[in-house]
Formats: sequence, C-alpha cells, structure tokens
Amino acid sequence: MRSYQFLLTGFLALGLIGVMGFTDNPKPDDPKQEKWKAPVWADTLKSHFPTEPLTLEQGEELFMEYCSSCHGEAGYGDGAAGRALGAKPANFHDPEVTKQTDGALFWKLSTGRGNMPPFKDVFSEEQRWQLVAYLRKLTKKNTDTK
Repeated sequence: MRSYQFLLTGFLALGLIGVMGFTDNPKPDDPKQEKWKAPVWADTLKSHFPTEPLTLEQGEELFMEYCSSCHGEAGYGDGAAGRALGAKPANFHDPEVTKQTDGALFWKLSTGRGNMPPFKDVFSEEQRWQLVAYLRKLTKKNTDTK
C-alpha cells in the first residue's frame, strides 16, 4: 500500500511540475512580453550589510552554485541550463540591467518571475544582498577589462 502511495505522490508531483511548465506566462523573448520592472518602491531598498571582501566571496559562491547554470559564469545569460529554457536568462552586463538599482535587483531575485525562481524563501536577506553586491562586482570587472 505504501509503495502505491509513494508512486501516486510522485506522479502527482510530476504532473504538477508539467502543468506549471506550460503556464500561459509569455516568455521574455516573446514580443508580447513586457519588460520585467520592479515596483517603484523597490528602488528604495538598501542593503544593511557592508560590502567587503567576504561579502563578495560569499556572493560569488552563491552565484556559481545557484545562478551560473542559467546566467553563465560571467553573467552574460549564456549558461547551459539557461539555453534549454524558452526564455533567455538576464544578461547582467546589459545596460537595461546595470542601470537598475540594487533594490530593484534585490526585489527581482527575491520574487522571481517565469523560469526565474523566487529566492526569498531559499536565501536569507543577507545572502540576497551578497548576490547583488557580487553582480555589481562581476559587471564592473568585465566592463573595466573591455
């Protein structure tokens, strides 16, 4: 009996994932897709954590483990997993991204959208700010070398 319950639970979970994968959400590369804008109030969000070498190191570790598979190791939106998605992941070097405030980036990685999962229940507030700080370092480093 327990094995049937286990199988049923597994099939239900796979079915739910399948249904979620075929939602009616337009993809960012769809011309009908609106640009992803954070609410205006998100621009007022500020980190309460210092940006220091350890912050950046921890942000890089999180990025490499959780983000680079879609966004690519250098943040150009060219990760292997990202290429398999219907929507291209953000290129953090794109001026449309770099001109956003830290608060907007923090809000987006916290709430997610489409294939981008919400990380507010995965990472602590400090970890999310570490990621934002690392993204700033990553995009600055690559613009400085060009």
